[in-house]
Amino acid sequence: MDYKDYYKLLGVDRNASESDIKRAYRKLALQHHPDKNLGDKQAEERFKEINEAYDVLGDPAKRARYDQLGGSYRAWERMGGAPGGFDWAQWTGAGPGRVHVEMGDLGDLLGGGFSDFFNAIFGGMMAQGGSAYGRPSVRGRDLDQTVRLTLAEAFKGTNRVLDRNGKRLEVRIPPGAATGTRVRIAGHGERSSGSAGDLYLSVEVDPAPFERRDDDLYIDISTDLYTAVLGGQVEVPTPGGPVHLRVPAGSQPGQTFRLKGRGMPDLRSPARQGDLFARLKVVLPTQLSATDRELFEKLANSGRRP
Repeated sequence: MDYKDYYKLLGVDRNASESDIKRAYRKLALQHHPDKNLGDKQAEERFKEINEAYDVLGDPAKRARYDQLGGSYRAWERMGGAPGGFDWAQWTGAGPGRVHVEMGDLGDLLGGGFSDFFNAIFGGMMAQGGSAYGRPSVRGRDLDQTVRLTLAEAFKGTNRVLDRNGKRLEVRIPPGAATGTRVRIAGHGERSSGSAGDLYLSVEVDPAPFERRDDDLYIDISTDLYTAVLGGQVEVPTPGGPVHLRVPAGSQPGQTFRLKGRGMPDLRSPARQGDLFARLKVVLPTQLSATDRELFEKLANSGRRP
């Protein structure tokens, strides 16, 4: 498998912060999402690469391992993705069981040259679909499946029950998921002569009745003219339930009120939430009683006086 520079795929520097990586991913995921590029195979492939890159760089532990292994990361992952023993006798000629090296120790033993050494030993075999013992082994393909959520489900997190190879599989989608979020289920992709591929759930979230920007939410709220002029309370829907907002006297149409911490949970830190912004829409009366009309005329006349 060719080496993929995940930092280059997301257009970020290797020293980019977690928030920079997240921001770059969301921008690219929206740009290349299949729903916005119907029939565009190139965009579809680009979308998959972007998600593959974020699956690694968006996880601190995976990112650290990727930075260490570089081009050998995927080969390491296919071999189980965890430190373990390996019998090096076949490379040293020392005989079975004579030399036993823990994978986690290689960086120290080789002075940081782990990636080059790993490629030299395993690169060719992995590229040809072989195993460490020379037996053909083909890993199954990764599979993608779309999962659609309401905003309430994305806010609280939800479970989805899937039927995979005749078996019932229950998957937890964490709070804060957004359109473009991918949930990886290891070993539930296509089966083959080697290990099974992975299943990726591509999440799509319907934000109605809100407008969503990252973890912040925006919504229009209506109130009558009298409340806007004299002040009062209006009810504002939030994903966690309705709240009452105090509208000060003299509020203007289009005025925006910030409700701190009433937005969506952060996917990686659910205790941290975005904000909700309520934009005021003033509804003017369409029919006036004689008394109302008289009062408005008095107000109008008093406003015209020098």
